[in-house]
Amino acid sequence: MVIFASICLIPFILMVTGSFTDNNTVLLNGYSFFPEKWSLEAYRIIFKYPQKILDAYKVTMFVTFAGTSISLAITTLSGYALSRPNFRSRNSIAFFLYFPSLFSGGLIPWYIMMTQVLKLTDSVWALIVPSLVSTFNIFVVRNYIKTSIPLELFESAKIDGASEMTTFIKVIVPLLKPVTATVGLFIALGYWNDWFMSNLFITTTSKYSLQYYLYSMLNSTRVLQELKAMIGDVSIDIDIPTETTKLAMAVVSTGPILFLYPFVQRYFVTGLVIGSIKG
Repeated sequence: MVIFASICLIPFILMVTGSFTDNNTVLLNGYSFFPEKWSLEAYRIIFKYPQKILDAYKVTMFVTFAGTSISLAITTLSGYALSRPNFRSRNSIAFFLYFPSLFSGGLIPWYIMMTQVLKLTDSVWALIVPSLVSTFNIFVVRNYIKTSIPLELFESAKIDGASEMTTFIKVIVPLLKPVTATVGLFIALGYWNDWFMSNLFITTTSKYSLQYYLYSMLNSTRVLQELKAMIGDVSIDIDIPTETTKLAMAVVSTGPILFLYPFVQRYFVTGLVIGSIKG
């Protein structure tokens, strides 16, 4: 376990130390855990315009929180409905959910739906809506309810006069913590790391997600450097530490999401071992 943990941890430590290394040192000697020359230039570049990166953080945090909350609500409700044996249409709806996961309509019809029908161009909701429903997550919740929650709980709630919604909220939801923590972590990571939706639908800089803002900033500096080298104009003052900036961007983008793990770790571990013990 120590060896496996080291394999996972060493690249992250190397990324952090590399982000504080002088760019020329990286180009000459490569990455090192103990760099010859330290530098904060990469972080100065990233935080040169603090308001823009703060706006990107706000957008990403809102998208992650709102998207994860709504997606979990849809996923758990759908999984609960599909797990109930007295729901006659459960097999038909399960097939309706499963079939599109095998055959997709393609990017162009999906893009037309998002822009022309739903009118989500340059809207923060364009970063949320496309990833709200995952068939895989719904089936995970459904199977968890079917295999881990006794039918006697449903029957006792029904005898006490509880409706389906009351049973779901007061009986089932408290028992779904392991699976909701596991699925919620995957959903949150997906929203936090997403940059493709911003690339497709967002045109206003203040609505960029954090990942896409960092990507566009690095891409812009790379284009300017290539332009300077092409025309040979020394008057263009561009000296961007591209290698260390990449690592610093990775630290800035992954750092906050790491704080989520301590809160869901115990539920995540429980969710992994569900079903391994019988009796």
